[in-house]
Amino acid sequence: MKRATMELGGHAPVIVFNDADVALAAKTMVMSKFRNAGQVCISPTRFLVQSGVFDQFVALFVQATQAITVGNGLDPLSTMGPVANPRRLAALQAMVEDACQQGAILVCGGTRIGIQGNFFAPTVLTHVPLSAQAMNTEPFGPLAMINPFEHFDEAVAEANRLPFGLAAYAWTSSSKTSHALGTQLETGMLTINHLGLGMPEVPFGGVKDSGYGSEGGSEAIEPYLTPKFITQADL
Repeated sequence: MKRATMELGGHAPVIVFNDADVALAAKTMVMSKFRNAGQVCISPTRFLVQSGVFDQFVALFVQATQAITVGNGLDPLSTMGPVANPRRLAALQAMVEDACQQGAILVCGGTRIGIQGNFFAPTVLTHVPLSAQAMNTEPFGPLAMINPFEHFDEAVAEANRLPFGLAAYAWTSSSKTSHALGTQLETGMLTINHLGLGMPEVPFGGVKDSGYGSEGGSEAIEPYLTPKFITQADL
């Protein structure tokens, strides 16, 4: 038998609390969400925002999203390129339509751009029911879903609801909240108040259905090593 390291997909939650730096959170998360048109394994997808700052976060997030310039990656004015293939266009369109049919609110985007190339508009949905396909299947595209929550336990329950556990993001000024998240979130990686994932010196990997083993840090070499225990008594 050979050992293996597997980094699989995710469906990363973002939890924004009332005491967060909302402006910084919105700005940073837009950059992370729409990097490579959302086609990143650790791309944030399910945004859980505490009710006290929900409207403010949505407004700032949408404002930054609408400032994105979609186009050819060779064009220096473009800030987001296409999705990988026509199948992603169809999948994203189907997810948006499914969510809206179930009561989600389409705030911006939601459609293909033009008729050439695989360009899909940066899309924001709010109040998305948990039964929607996009809340259960990784969108792997420029689709963000933002839902409100009231209490800590409610946010953690939603973050842990799916069988995925690759990455998670959180925004809070409370060290108590940060510590509780670190112990209760079922995720291989958690970054709080900044983007601190994917550095070569730290572990990179998931739990549950999001992977096995690590690709970064000293932990990454473990699958390639075979430990040997030797014990000897002196005569």
